[in-house]
Order: sequence, then C-alpha cells, then structure tokens
Amino acid sequence: MPKLGESVQEATITKWFVKEGDTIEEDDPVFEVATDKVDSEIPSPVDGVIKKIFFQEDALVPVGEVVAIVNLGGDDDSKAEATADTTDTENDKDASSTAEKSTADAKSAEESDTKTSETAEKKAEKSSSVKSESRRFYSPLVKSIAEKEDVSMEELESIEGSGQSGRVQKNDLLKYLENRKAGKSDQAKSVEKADVSQPSAPKISSSIGADQQIIEMDRVRKLIAEHMVKSVQTSAHVTSVVEADVTNLVLWRNKVKNQFQEKYGEKLTFMPVFTEAVAKALMEFPIVNSSVEGDKIYLHKSAHVGIAVAKPDGNLVVPVIKEAEQKNLLGITKNLNELAEGARNNKLKPDAYQGGTFTITNFGSFRNVIGTPIINQPQVAILATGTIEKKPAVMETPTGDVIVVRHKMFLSLSYDHRIIDGAMGGAFVRRIADILEAFTTDRDI
Repeated sequence: MPKLGESVQEATITKWFVKEGDTIEEDDPVFEVATDKVDSEIPSPVDGVIKKIFFQEDALVPVGEVVAIVNLGGDDDSKAEATADTTDTENDKDASSTAEKSTADAKSAEESDTKTSETAEKKAEKSSSVKSESRRFYSPLVKSIAEKEDVSMEELESIEGSGQSGRVQKNDLLKYLENRKAGKSDQAKSVEKADVSQPSAPKISSSIGADQQIIEMDRVRKLIAEHMVKSVQTSAHVTSVVEADVTNLVLWRNKVKNQFQEKYGEKLTFMPVFTEAVAKALMEFPIVNSSVEGDKIYLHKSAHVGIAVAKPDGNLVVPVIKEAEQKNLLGITKNLNELAEGARNNKLKPDAYQGGTFTITNFGSFRNVIGTPIINQPQVAILATGTIEKKPAVMETPTGDVIVVRHKMFLSLSYDHRIIDGAMGGAFVRRIADILEAFTTDRDI
C-alpha cells in the first residue's frame, strides 16, 4: 500500500483490476484505493504475473502493508511448486508411519480443529457485522482493541475521534476505556441509560411506494454530506453578493483564446483569471486567507486556492492551486487544467487536495446566476462565480447617460461571521469585482 499523502496512514481497497494468475505490464492499473480525500488507481511498478492477493475489496489496509505478490520470472514459481510436491510426499510418508496413533488422539485433534473453526467463524461474523454496521472507518488496531475490550459498535460510534474527519484513533479509544472502567464515561452512561430505561428514538423516514427507488449513497457522497453538515454546524454563514462588469475580460478572452491555445497548448477559460484576482485580493485581506481551530485564527502567508471540480459521477472534489499569488496567468492555467483533468479521472494523489486556504466554486458553468456556497472547513470563506450574461447597463458619457449592452456576472462570497464581519466580507468581494472590472483588452499573453 503506497503512501498517498503526508496525513494518510491507511486506505481502503475499493476495486481490484486483476486477479491471481493475470499477466500485467508496468504501469497497468492493479487496484483502486480510497481515502477520506480521494480515490486513486495504483499502477504496477513491474511486469509479471499476479501470484497472490492478500486483501479483498473493501479491506482497510495500513500504508506499507504488502497487498499482493507479483512473480517476475516464473522460475521461482516452478521451484516453489516442486518444493511443495516434495514436502507433500514426505508428509504422506510421515502420515502413513503415524497412522497407528490412538483413536483418542485423533478425536481430540478433530475436536480442537472444530473449536478453532467455530472461533474463526464467529470472528468473521463479528468482523462482518462491525463492517456493515459502522458509519465510519476504523483502523485494524482500533477494531482489535475494541474486540478485546468488548466495546460494542454502538459505543464505538459514540466516541468522538480526534483524527482527521473525526476518525477514532488508538488514544481516543484507550481514554474512553479508562473512563468507562472508572465509571466516569458520559458516553457509556448515556448508552447504558438508553438500553435500560428508555427505548431508542424511532427513525423518521418517508413512505416508500411501488414507484419509488432507493439509492445508497456512495462513499464519497457520504463524506461530502458529513463535511457539509459539519461546516454549517461550525460556522456562522453569511453571504454577500456584488455584480461585476466583465466586458473587457470577455472581449480579451474572445480575442486571444485561439492564439493562447496554439502558443501554449492550453485551453483558456475564465477561471484562471478569477483565481488570479482572488489570489491578489487575499494578499490585501489576510484575515480572509485564514483558518480557524477553536478560538485561534491561523493566518496563511500564501494563497492556496481550491477549485471545486465536478466529477463524471456527480460528486465534487476540490484540488488546490498552491501559492497562486506567485503564479502568472499561464502558470495558473496550466496548473488548473492539470488538476481538473486529474480530478475527473481519479489520477490525483491526496496531497493535491490538501492545504487549501480559500475555495472558488463556479456556478456559472451550470448557467446559474447566484449561489450561497457552504464554507470548506477549516477555511473561513468561499467564492461562487455566476454565469456571465449580456445585460443593458447605464453608462456615463461626456454627453450624458446612455444605455449599452455589457457582460455582467454576480460574485457571491459566503464567509464565517465569527471571524469576518459584514464590512470586511463586503469589501473583499467588492475588491475582487474591481480587479476584474479593471481588466484591459490589450493585455499580453
């Protein structure tokens, strides 16, 4: 299992592209893994034949663990089979020489094997039950401690984890066990009280008819749902909206987009220009380029701008353009196109999604005008860019006001009102609009 990021210690095998006995070549996809950040395909580092697969799909595997063996030549395989045949022959001889052992010994061994088999079956059933009932990932070490200490799944689910995305770590479980043994665990008391004195609260569900279909959320959708609910519960969301006149930007892009692609081999969209404007504004408003942990505000020196990308399956991911304030328009365009393509094809590593200090989501790509996006925690603000439309506008001229056709769009900034007040939020989004409106049509590419 490869290391997929600095903070990633384990990953789930979601799919095998090969089976035992298959011939593979270097860089062929072998299996797909999922972390709490992203799904990734793992290629083969060598040519050979898949000799052994140690983990099945949906197995949670620590980083560095051997997941499969690839036979490179074939000679070792033949030698291994020959050795196995010789061993089997010797075992047959030993077995015939000891066939006259007492029936009592054989019966005892049979009973021991039966007990061992029953124990293994119970463990497998328990492991399967834990996997089916669990609403979040648990490392093999946490599961092992929980099983040894007879911690029920209901108790395990009630423990507040200190790991990434609330994951329960070893120390969290050990602390819970200490409190439970001392009779001080509020979580254990609440579970016991619910079991003994009160029936569990009924689940609220909609009525299901014959013409309705139930669709199970996939893993990524569950993570998105959890992240969105947590964000709303954490931050006091406020949204400010301004309208920007981007006529010069539209005219400039229409003029240079073909030349830009011929010269650099990159498709030029509006998003790199939006990113450039946001990075510049973030340097002028450092409080917006921050994150919150408890009662502490962490100001970031660089603008690591996350861009929301819609995948073919409908899920959204947010790869990050690192140090956007240091890149020119070409650098941002190349970086953005690489990240978007990699995200849509599950080719990015988890590091590509980490470290963001601000996020942009482009509602305009779906012909939406205005939106109120949810903040990407632990950031404190997110910008939504609406669709660009032609509108009649009043312009002042030396001879009086005239009505003209202009290209306009709405910018919506959702921000954490615990950290950013209305004046600051309004000034920041207005500054982005001013930067876009100041765009000149004679800018070089």
